[in-house]
Amino acid sequence: MQNIIKNLPASAGVYQYFSATGKLLYVGKAKNLKNRVKSYWRFTPAFIPNQSQSPRIIKMLEEAVKLEYIVVESEEDALILENSLIKQLKPKYNILLRDDKTYPYIYIDESLDYPRFEITRKVIKSKGTHKNKISYYGPFPTGGRALLDALYEVYPLVQKKSCLREGKACLFYQIKKCLAPCEGKVSPEAYGKIITQAKESIVKRKHLIEVLEEKMTALAMQERYEEAGALRDSIDTISSLSISSNIDLANDLDLDIFAILNGDEKGVIVKLFMRAGKIISSSYSYFRHTHIFDENEAYRQALLEFYPLDSPHVAKQILTSHSFEDSPQVAQTLSQRFSKKVDILTPQRGPKAKLIALALKNCEELLRKTQTSTLMEQKIADLFSLSCIPYRIESFDNSHMMGVATVGGMVVWDESTWDKSSYRRYELHARDEYGQMKELLSRRIEKFKEAPAPDLWILDGGQANLNLALSLLKEAQVNLDVIAIAKEKLDAKAHRAKGAAKDLLYTTEGLLELKPNDKRLHWIQRQRDEAHRYAITYHQNKKRKEDTQVSLLNKKGIGKARVKKLLDYFGTFEAIQNASLQELEKVTSRKIADIIKNNN
Repeated sequence: MQNIIKNLPASAGVYQYFSATGKLLYVGKAKNLKNRVKSYWRFTPAFIPNQSQSPRIIKMLEEAVKLEYIVVESEEDALILENSLIKQLKPKYNILLRDDKTYPYIYIDESLDYPRFEITRKVIKSKGTHKNKISYYGPFPTGGRALLDALYEVYPLVQKKSCLREGKACLFYQIKKCLAPCEGKVSPEAYGKIITQAKESIVKRKHLIEVLEEKMTALAMQERYEEAGALRDSIDTISSLSISSNIDLANDLDLDIFAILNGDEKGVIVKLFMRAGKIISSSYSYFRHTHIFDENEAYRQALLEFYPLDSPHVAKQILTSHSFEDSPQVAQTLSQRFSKKVDILTPQRGPKAKLIALALKNCEELLRKTQTSTLMEQKIADLFSLSCIPYRIESFDNSHMMGVATVGGMVVWDESTWDKSSYRRYELHARDEYGQMKELLSRRIEKFKEAPAPDLWILDGGQANLNLALSLLKEAQVNLDVIAIAKEKLDAKAHRAKGAAKDLLYTTEGLLELKPNDKRLHWIQRQRDEAHRYAITYHQNKKRKEDTQVSLLNKKGIGKARVKKLLDYFGTFEAIQNASLQELEKVTSRKIADIIKNNN
């Protein structure tokens, strides 16, 4: 490694440190690889880590035995590549912020005579000069849909896209929710005034809430309690969109405020979004690996992840609660990304400093709440000597019946609750269970760049599946803890029946057996059972569909043995149907091939 470091190029790039076991320890970026990497070390009188580094970096360097690097064109390219590799590979000594969701915006295209408000997460493509007539409001981490529905409830707007195409006034006109522009009953100018009022209500929502409260009261008086309840929920959602604040900037500034604070067990990021001098929405998220926290890395990663290339809006001024080393480079990258000047500031006084103080105050409160609770995840981390507390866990199971309707399922546990939006189902093609698990895990690893690795994998299966997962992760250079759970073998068979056999836990430290009443075992069983439920439900649905297709082929005179032979070769019924006559003849007779092709 010493020779590699001495001969590094003086180019921009990304470097990676590895341990003796090939585990990726750290990913960093550099404007000048030679100078940056050399700064980590002292070469005389012995080759040792530079003690002026942080304790976290010194610990990493003491484990490092190998260095690899990638040369890129510019420092900006290095910044983007580093961020991508951290997200994809989850290095041991880098922090990983998981809040990479794209938040929705409300937008309106005023190049139209009678425009409508819509929800989007990306820049809306438009032609010519029309792009300057599209306005975006947000982002809205929560409540964007409720706010959009409220606009259509309060203002007589064109309710549906299809309304203008119909050319005839509909029910919405009769119930006074639309002014029937389809029949020319309102001019574009008059409609434009209503749009102006609605746009103001997105930012200053007091009038919107007052009208909704009046409607809710009227519905309750009419004993239409279900509708009144729905409006009450909408009011609550809209009211809680932003953190309440008396801070009001005199000018109509757009600001995005980021505050990051590290705690004992986890850290938190708070984001405030100010539009036209008013805080219109806010969000927060937790992150792990606080024992290796690096403020500069946290802000750099948070900003680059929050503003992707197709982001509908980026404020010209971004406020951060702490100044950080890479802020000039991140500002330059965002400026180039959006073709406008973006400043990253940390004001020390004035109204903007008060905004930062407000964000930090909310960080402190969120950390106080989370640190007062006892988490089962902490006990699991201690039990299995995990590299971090597993706040986000993915559990896997596959299901089939004698090789038919083979599927896999992945369920996700995040921050002490099921994250059902992240559940995934997989149609598998391997014939044996080991091959199926390999296919399932490999396909998940391929998606780490888009959806980062969790803190822990739980697999349904024994030592073989554990070894398989560790091998695949090592090959992909991803740091991720894994445990497997399987029934104890009785008479060389694993019995799933409750009480028939104990559940055994397979870890990198060896086999572990917990007492049946151990709550930690119950927690792991719950993860496994949810994965099994999810996979078996998919299997049953797929099996019913395949049974129907088998039945149809049987009716055509094709027996079960031939159907099995065709499935073994082509893998799926869809592939059989799409196969050419010549391909079918390779597997079966010309007669059967003709039946399939002529009777689809």
